[in-house]
Amino acid sequence: MVKNFTARADGTLCLNEHRVRCALGKGGLRPASEKREGDGASPVGIWPIRYVFYRPDRLDRPQTALNCVTLSPDDGWCDDPSSPAYNQHVKLPVDFSHEKLWRDDHVYDVIVVLGHNDDPPVAGLGSAIFLHLAREDYSGTEGCVAIAMDDMRAFLAEARPGDGIEIAPT
Repeated sequence: MVKNFTARADGTLCLNEHRVRCALGKGGLRPASEKREGDGASPVGIWPIRYVFYRPDRLDRPQTALNCVTLSPDDGWCDDPSSPAYNQHVKLPVDFSHEKLWRDDHVYDVIVVLGHNDDPPVAGLGSAIFLHLAREDYSGTEGCVAIAMDDMRAFLAEARPGDGIEIAPT
């Protein structure tokens, strides 16, 4: 059975029949058709879970049925609409704009890659929409959904291939 976990504009993610706190885009929520690169908005819709990245130097492989990939210092994500690698995982260094996935903070210790604007990517409609770890103050993201580590562990234990995350205004 496919399950959609719902992140709501009120800052909650429905998980395991209860709600947990989450952070969403600092630019608010935006219909996917209006999402633009760099607007800081989380796109409204249901986004399939693709796979999970994790930092092997900071944690063990997550307990999940989802496909897990170890991160390394040369992992990045292309956010340059003019690049043929737009909204795709890349190996660094590259000559186009990108986000580094290996960070000094802990926000990307676990990254659940969501299938927003990826089949195929359309230049400028938004890249790197992830479920990742929240900052301690739950400050807004660049368009992602972010939760605490304990909630991430519970999410990963529950999630199955084929599941998705819905970003919803209510």
